[in-house]
Amino acid sequence: MPTAGRFITFEGIDGSGKSTQARALAESLESEGRPVLLTREPGGSPGAEEIRRLLVQGDGARWSAETEILLFTAARRDHLEKTVEPALVAGTTVISDRFADSTRVYQGAARGDLRGLVDRLHADMIGTEPHLTFIIDVEPGAALARGLARNSGEDRFEDLGLAFQTRLAHGFRALAKEFPHRCHLIDGNRSVEAIRREIAQLAREALG
Repeated sequence: MPTAGRFITFEGIDGSGKSTQARALAESLESEGRPVLLTREPGGSPGAEEIRRLLVQGDGARWSAETEILLFTAARRDHLEKTVEPALVAGTTVISDRFADSTRVYQGAARGDLRGLVDRLHADMIGTEPHLTFIIDVEPGAALARGLARNSGEDRFEDLGLAFQTRLAHGFRALAKEFPHRCHLIDGNRSVEAIRREIAQLAREALG
């Protein structure tokens, strides 16, 4: 798909601070006069937001990893069609709090050895990769405590516990090595402002 805009994603374990940093980057780029769209997954379009509630609420064992992959892919397809692609074609910088890398790690690695299935569905139904990805790397215990303290009602994956969050952290670090051309592993064990400055600088260099 030919696009004029740029697609930036934020990834990391639950409670890593990626949502805060995604908002901060959007505000920074907007202040420079760039057209920016901030979105999220699962969600980001009316249909995908409906699927989001199925995925992030309820008991941790509510769905199998295979069912989660199908639900995430359905939500992502709607998000891509209704939100991401139109904005990119219009020349907007799209910043998404999570995208396909989360499914590669959560369901493809941490929930089971299902990366092949994730990749096949992604190739057939999504076929889009970000231009730039920031992975916020934090200590899993601290991130889990932060995530549970939010008491958001969307803590289904946090409820799977510290061992699961630790597997996720390893998975995201491996992903950064797998896609070094677009992924930046960011030390999230620092102040919010220090992280914000590093990300803003890297984004400016990438966007030109």
